Amino acid sequence: MIPRLAISTVQALANKFPYVAVTGPRQSGKATLCRTAFPEKPCISLEDPDIREFASSSPADFLDRYPDGAILVDARRSPELFSYLLTRANTDQRKGLYILTGPLPLDFHSVISHNPEGRFGTLQLLPLSISELTEAGNLPVNIDDLLHRGMYPPLYDSPSLPADWYSRYVSRFLDREVRQLVNIRDLSLFQRFLRGCAARTGQILNLSNLAKECAISHNTARAWLTILEASHLVFFLRPHCRNFNKRLVKTPKLYFYDTGLASWLMAIQDNSRIAAHPLRPALFETWVVSELMKGRFNRGLPANLYFWRDNIGNEIDLLAEQGQALVPIEITSEQTITEGHFDGLKKWLSLAGEDAGRGRLIYGGDERQRRDEAAVIPWRDLDSLAERL
Repeated sequence: MIPRLAISTVQALANKFPYVAVTGPRQSGKATLCRTAFPEKPCISLEDPDIREFASSSPADFLDRYPDGAILVDARRSPELFSYLLTRANTDQRKGLYILTGPLPLDFHSVISHNPEGRFGTLQLLPLSISELTEAGNLPVNIDDLLHRGMYPPLYDSPSLPADWYSRYVSRFLDREVRQLVNIRDLSLFQRFLRGCAARTGQILNLSNLAKECAISHNTARAWLTILEASHLVFFLRPHCRNFNKRLVKTPKLYFYDTGLASWLMAIQDNSRIAAHPLRPALFETWVVSELMKGRFNRGLPANLYFWRDNIGNEIDLLAEQGQALVPIEITSEQTITEGHFDGLKKWLSLAGEDAGRGRLIYGGDERQRRDEAAVIPWRDLDSLAERL
């Protein structure tokens, strides 16, 4: 088992709040993290049919069985529990009482996000980070290997082939999340939609185009994207609102949290095919953005990333808010840096003036460089930036 950086964060949340919700995609290591962080607590899986039936039919009795709290894995499978949990949160204020894992119901998530009494702490746990793989000595030698394999823990805990593992992963997702919880009948059409989203990772979302390609309505495409976002498979990067005297693009960009899943959905069969694939730059950008997100989430911090693009094509891949400063970050999968890679940074720096922080350029090569326009960071050193932003 690879140690997780978020363990100190979830323990700190449990020392502050009565309840802690650990969300994230399936197989990202939520239950393992919680069992490691709280070895004294019983760990109860609501995926067990008998336990789920008890929790659903007699939620008060079920919670009474664990008066000193418990880890409730995949708690969403017993939605009847949540009203009782909310009530008990207002009467029993012991810290770290219940630890909930798994995607939470949207209505419950809305309640805890706006809970004025501060009864709930939340942590979003994504798949492994580059820092965790490096520390464990498991970081792939080649960036294409990393993009193809992805960073889900089971792929590093056992010798599973990525294609086999992702095939089972998507099958379980379609069956447990889509069929059971959302009741979508045509799973083949939903999987086609999922593949269409993967082919658009790192791109500005064109919802009409995506819906047309999949032969579904605009509203259906929007609803299905909500499912993918709630399942922590994709996220949207919003454009920064400060316009610097230019008309801006206002549509978000779509990203997958994990490039291994996106690669499998794109039918990239092995890592040797990544290098020549036309979407390799988008996969590399997806990986970089996701890693910077992990750096924030593992510390219990909200995302602070945006992109910037005006209506005549000037663009910065990422803007990171740090206090009053905006740190511009450019991303290229190429292994050699040329002066042309700094054109976007130069343009944006001239517009931003005092609002600009020190620029960064993350690339697919191996050597650090220091240029006037930005610090050049190789992909292997991305952890140093992710832990500071």
